[in-house]
Amino acid sequence: MDFSSTALRVLRQVADSGSFTAAAAQLGYTQSAISRQAAALERSAGAVLFERRFDGVQLTPAGLTLLRHARTILDSVAAAEQELTGSAAPTAPVRLGMFPSAGAVILSGVLTRLAATAPHITVTTREGSTPALLRALRAGSIDIAVLTSRPPHRPSDGESPRLHIEPVEDTELLLGAPTTGLFFGRTEVHIDELVDAPWIAAPSTSTESLLGVWPGLPGRPRIVHTTRDWLTKLRLVAGGFGVTTIPSRMSAVLPPGVSLLRVEGVPAEIRRILTARLPGRPGPGITDVLRAITSAD
Repeated sequence: MDFSSTALRVLRQVADSGSFTAAAAQLGYTQSAISRQAAALERSAGAVLFERRFDGVQLTPAGLTLLRHARTILDSVAAAEQELTGSAAPTAPVRLGMFPSAGAVILSGVLTRLAATAPHITVTTREGSTPALLRALRAGSIDIAVLTSRPPHRPSDGESPRLHIEPVEDTELLLGAPTTGLFFGRTEVHIDELVDAPWIAAPSTSTESLLGVWPGLPGRPRIVHTTRDWLTKLRLVAGGFGVTTIPSRMSAVLPPGVSLLRVEGVPAEIRRILTARLPGRPGPGITDVLRAITSAD
């Protein structure tokens, strides 16, 4: 078998991005170039590595096997390049992926703690949904993923080998509503009062569920605004243009004009924050970052 480092990078990026088109954009190639590299990889491997699906591309079991080896090879190539050019840095780089609201409530505390306890660690971050972060973790594009889950609190990742997952904390899902208007002065609201409410939600896809609307809401929700950006969501709520779901962990960063209400008439919605990494012995700095995540305020 003869695999070029370029082809292995394509394999890793396709696994990370979930499509040939997105991989091409990230690597700066044309989509046809990515397709040619993928076909060459499959010929060299003598096996089907990519499962082309209507919603993107997923690695087959053979593709996942090659990906595990590709990560090791590409890491060795990068280390060799640093050594030969004399550019090896005395720091421990750790690539951290986080779900969107984690940046507002977790990241600052993590970086502050690391600056005091492990200043040799350099953390770079990226934001993504749970499916995207799991792809990036398995592709070797990030070292740690901070995820959120709903009961039964296991990320939807059925690949092998199983990821090393640790719980960080539980947070209650609440309703974010304007401090003026229909729910003025309230601390709770019944689920039946939300049936006709105007919702501000994140756009959903075939792999990502609808976020921002109360789970199990009776009937079809009336979504008036869609956005992934938390600042936009919160400003829209503050302006009285709709309601959305907000984890209680975000109470400290809410802008004026937004109040948090518990939803009655249904069981409490608990979200769990988790860390995930690849199995095996963690690389340099990863343990320190995980410790900072679990102890950050």
